[in-house]
Amino acid sequence: MANKIRIGICGYGNLGHGVELAVNRAEDMELVGVFSRRDLPGTASGVPAINLKHVLDYKDKIDVMILCGGSATDLMEQGPELAQHFVTVDSFDTHPRIPEYFAKMDAVSKEHDTASIISVGWDPGLFSLLRVLGDSVLPEGKSYTFWGKGVSQGHSDAIRRIPGVKNGKQYTIPKEEYLEAVRSGKGTDAPGNEMHLRECFVVPEEGADLAAIETAIKTMPNYFVGYETIVHFISEEEFKKNHSGIPHGGFVFRNGKTDDTTGHVMEFSLKLDSNPQFTSSVLTAFARAMYRLYYEQGKRGAFTVLDIPFALLSPKAPADLRKSML
Repeated sequence: MANKIRIGICGYGNLGHGVELAVNRAEDMELVGVFSRRDLPGTASGVPAINLKHVLDYKDKIDVMILCGGSATDLMEQGPELAQHFVTVDSFDTHPRIPEYFAKMDAVSKEHDTASIISVGWDPGLFSLLRVLGDSVLPEGKSYTFWGKGVSQGHSDAIRRIPGVKNGKQYTIPKEEYLEAVRSGKGTDAPGNEMHLRECFVVPEEGADLAAIETAIKTMPNYFVGYETIVHFISEEEFKKNHSGIPHGGFVFRNGKTDDTTGHVMEFSLKLDSNPQFTSSVLTAFARAMYRLYYEQGKRGAFTVLDIPFALLSPKAPADLRKSML
């Protein structure tokens, strides 16, 4: 690759900061600027901080725009808007709405001669790939996904947008009895929402209606409805002391048989010190793949991780990758 891939970041929260770290560590990439609806005082790496209203001034200066907004409200609007002008990568993670969002991004990208890849992260994203792999290798069987224990960025962002909430985090916690049943090969018929607990720690604004906040959390569709959810109201001091980290992780299992008596358990796991930094690394790798798909292979429209050959993610040449198989 003669020239470096020119990257833009839209959104400068935890995910945007993580992408900044990942891009600046990629030898084949160059960070052009960070775009935000806020007037930022600067960036950690010293690249320009640019108000989003000026984003079109950079249309010919950016090869791939990585969108780091939240799924609850930002990406449904920003994704289609920016896909009219840029090749985009995003981490849209509202699972039930992925088909709807994909259709919207596909139509916009094709109409405006661009390309986009949606729902890039570890779930949806890497775990999606692992579920397909398990289903393919053991077609007679059942797949299971467990998330946590860890901080869900999307759910935490959704909590913080509730009126009266000053700060908040949500931990997704697998219920141990279901995790062990699946790992042992016994399996379970319990739905995913019954296999997890959602625990929320909320710092309310002074004078906020705590009952209304708790009700808003527990009745939030696509996030908390159907899950056992516990809400704790805590002080800002306690939040800073005990909930400043952003760990996460999870498991994908495929339990299956190859004959009437022979069973197998496939298990994949992640243990992450920083959920947003790991997710950012996944986004950055797929930004490289999108550059190759669009500029080198002429692809247009929307894609998911299921459409991307693994070799396109790597900065290594195909010949070097083949050596790693030896």
